[in-house]
Amino acid sequence: MKKILIYCSVLLLTSLSSFAQNEKSDHGHEGNPWYSNTATTKLNVSNEEWKKVLSPNLYAVAREKDTERAFTGKYWKSTTKGTYYCAVCGNLLFRSDAKFASSCGWPSFFEPSRKAAVRYQADDSVGDHRTEVLCGRCDSHLGHIFDDGPPPTHKRFCMNSVSLDFEPDSKK
Repeated sequence: MKKILIYCSVLLLTSLSSFAQNEKSDHGHEGNPWYSNTATTKLNVSNEEWKKVLSPNLYAVAREKDTERAFTGKYWKSTTKGTYYCAVCGNLLFRSDAKFASSCGWPSFFEPSRKAAVRYQADDSVGDHRTEVLCGRCDSHLGHIFDDGPPPTHKRFCMNSVSLDFEPDSKK
């Protein structure tokens, strides 16, 4: 019985340690020389270089256009006030006052923080015409935009949580 308890404790600690490392690596920016919350200069970095500094999960979504599963991302139902940045390069993307509750399972916004924050590209990869949303600074995949959002824009920027970093507003 004692051996089983020790074994279970070791498994739990290993799992928690692995989870903590994955959480840190998805949103840590150590070793990423291109991450900046203030820079706006367009980046031209190869995927080989991005692969060296991004977590595998972030790389898959941001650079290989993967999609996180619906209702699993950490920001899809968050109501905390603050600012959303590109998790790859730190580019300012969205403010929480443009975020709205959507039943799609991903964080949804009706407009970016500024026009140059994002850029758009046609995406016919799933047999339907969609519009992909890319970071305006590093060209990382963020998600897609749809015409079923609320006023005033009637747009829904459907974003992957893993592609976003969030900084809550400071309390003054």
